Amino acid sequence: MFRRAMTLIVAVVLLVGLGAGAVYLPVPYLVASPGIALNTLGTAEGEQIIQVEGTESYEHDGELSMVTVQYSGGPDVRMDLFTVLGAWLSPSQAVLPQEALFPPDRSVEEITEAQTLEMNSSQRRATAAALSQLGVDYETRAYVADVVQGRPAEGELRKGDVITRVDGEPVADKEEAVELVGDREPGEPVQLTLRRDGETVQAEVGTEENDEGDPIIGVLIADRMDFPFEVDISVGEIGGPSAGMMFALGVMDRLTPESLTGGSDIAGTGTITPEGEVGGVSGVEQKMVSAQRQGAEYFFVPADSCAQTFDSAATGEIEVVKVGTLDEAVEALEAIRTGNGTGDLPRCQPG
Repeated sequence: MFRRAMTLIVAVVLLVGLGAGAVYLPVPYLVASPGIALNTLGTAEGEQIIQVEGTESYEHDGELSMVTVQYSGGPDVRMDLFTVLGAWLSPSQAVLPQEALFPPDRSVEEITEAQTLEMNSSQRRATAAALSQLGVDYETRAYVADVVQGRPAEGELRKGDVITRVDGEPVADKEEAVELVGDREPGEPVQLTLRRDGETVQAEVGTEENDEGDPIIGVLIADRMDFPFEVDISVGEIGGPSAGMMFALGVMDRLTPESLTGGSDIAGTGTITPEGEVGGVSGVEQKMVSAQRQGAEYFFVPADSCAQTFDSAATGEIEVVKVGTLDEAVEALEAIRTGNGTGDLPRCQPG
């Protein structure tokens, strides 16, 4: 009887020990928390975040802040179950699968590089959108951003080649280049005129069929925008495209004699296209908390991300304004600046 009792006690102790130990075992999840807020009209490490050279620029009061999400965990730093459960219960944090940011087929270095490229591209698109909104002309050219190994373009085209003509037809941007390359049957070659290292180069490249049955040559084509003056945006190690809208507004404020904000503190998130379309992003719940902690009075959110604004710990603590285009964001800023029509600002609606 005594031996049975001792066996039961030992078994219970071991079970409790294993259960307690399991709480601290690493699990494949990430924790998303409110990150930092950076005023695009201000400074970082003693330098202006947005610097303009080659034309007159201005400095104004108020804030147009980009906000971030801080992620904990990853392939190299696994989260334990105890921490994940605590984040799950937190009103300002979120838990998501590790694969959401770290796909198993990509290295951490590749993901970091891609995030940096997205940030750089976002800044270029934001500048283009701002200049378009202000009526400032600039040139756009299609260029080879990358060459895919094992595809027809390998060995024929180089990263950085500017595509000026396709089959003799002038090309102004990425969209025209892609359309003209696709105007043939898979297997038919394409004649390209390129600018490479200051010289004109002719190239004939074969095509092959992709999964959708369209002809491809195996390159990533992007737009290179040549602006009439220099706009430099620097935010350190932050990556990704979600600050595009706030960058565009910040550039506009630097180029406009009158303040866009009128001294108000605005924060927001959203991608941007050169045409001024504002795109949806993730992590809005945490970004709203970042904005609210920063002291922002208004939070601009993409129309496509409205559903995320109702579950944030900052819901009801900050005024949320829905925007779908840069033009709508500018109109909202005018209403805030003048005090006229702030009650009619576009809002996110449940459902």
